[in-house]
Amino acid sequence: MTTSPELRTQPEPPLVQRIEIDGHPATAEQLLWPALVNDGHFTAMQVRGGRVRGLGVHLARLDSATRELFGRELDGGRVRELVRHALGDDIADASVRVYVHAPGGEPRIMVTVRPPAEMPAAAQSLMSVPYLRPVPHIKHLGGFGQIHYGRLARRAGFDDALLTGTDGTVSEGAVANIVFYDGTDVVLPDAPCLAGTTLQLLEPRLGDAGLRSRRAPVRLADLASYASAFVMNSQGIAPVRRIDDTDFTVDEKLMGALADLYASVPWEAL
Repeated sequence: MTTSPELRTQPEPPLVQRIEIDGHPATAEQLLWPALVNDGHFTAMQVRGGRVRGLGVHLARLDSATRELFGRELDGGRVRELVRHALGDDIADASVRVYVHAPGGEPRIMVTVRPPAEMPAAAQSLMSVPYLRPVPHIKHLGGFGQIHYGRLARRAGFDDALLTGTDGTVSEGAVANIVFYDGTDVVLPDAPCLAGTTLQLLEPRLGDAGLRSRRAPVRLADLASYASAFVMNSQGIAPVRRIDDTDFTVDEKLMGALADLYASVPWEAL
């Protein structure tokens, strides 16, 4: 029996090491709500040595979304305590997700712990798709569209999908922000999208690396006018080598400057 290319190239995702809800091991009954009711939001962070780069940004995101969705505050100190508890004394490096659900209207915090992850080092190829996330400024649950189009992109030989409007306006990657470089300025797409934590950390620091930045609409028809592109999320930054049939230069100097800038962002203790 032959194995499809997709099955050969997609490894099994790592098993969740721990799932806790409000500081206690999750029970099957408690997991029924997130399994059956697709309502809530989350943040994904990388933990190294018990520290998180941009922890304050993650906590602010969780509080803001909880206020907007559920009309409640979310204490950052409580979130830190719950993440520390889930990591325990034996896990210092991990991929952690903090989910907020509200069964009965009262926020409940679920923390999942997986092995640590890094952005792929290889330059990425993206396939544009006509899809935009609903309520894009919130990192909410319900990512079927992103998963579906990401799967189609990989079947077509790309690494992931690039989300665009029906008029070809570029919004974001399926699981990352995308940024362009026209040879002079770093250009952030001016379109509804999620402001990822890495984007929030790097944008105000670009000037420190001598990089000018601006926001402007980016359309698929204009991609050839950009020299380079790169994607970023909580796992890091990676260059883009191709979007559909448009090739980009992997600017090693630019990527080095961005890597140095990202490395300069302090890690905060949980």
